[in-house]
Amino acid sequence: MHDILVLYYSQHGSTQALAQAIARGIESVPGVQARLRTVPKVAPVTTVAAPPVPEVGAPYVELDDLRECIGLALGSPTRFGNMAAPMKYFLDGSAALWMQGALAGKPAAVFTSTTTMHGGQESTLLSMMLPLLHHGMMLLGIPYTEAELTNTASGGSPYGASHVSGSSNNTQLTNDERKLAFALGKRLALTAIKLAIPTESRL
Repeated sequence: MHDILVLYYSQHGSTQALAQAIARGIESVPGVQARLRTVPKVAPVTTVAAPPVPEVGAPYVELDDLRECIGLALGSPTRFGNMAAPMKYFLDGSAALWMQGALAGKPAAVFTSTTTMHGGQESTLLSMMLPLLHHGMMLLGIPYTEAELTNTASGGSPYGASHVSGSSNNTQLTNDERKLAFALGKRLALTAIKLAIPTESRL
């Protein structure tokens, strides 16, 4: 059984809901399971630290999670058109993996949630792609062969899965958002499985 890491930061639960939908898409592919992980908040005061284990939700990620998994789905809410600081802080600490080339050649996808339709979804998705490109990962989006990408009136982007939570921080995904997140997870898993099979086994 191969693992695909679904790594996210979620403050109000919307990005977590997307992560869970992506995980279901991943696990629709035989031989693959989703490994859900999150990152701790960044403390504004250096003497304040997050507990070593989250009280609820997914465990905190470790660099070994990235090293061991055959693919990555990376998610963050938007902060002024960029990924949230806790996710950026974690990625900034992944230089050891970069030096080893540990992620090179692995497939990756990104996802995000915003309060409004024009709250920076696509720029946030692009911001998360940049460090993954530096790691040598192979980026996957959502193709327009997914009908919901053309029809959605809420979240959804060719750059990755997304959700519009509204000012009430609604964590319920629309039907289109859910289907697109599932499709992205499934596509990531299918690609990761193909890349993980040794070349001689495919001959």
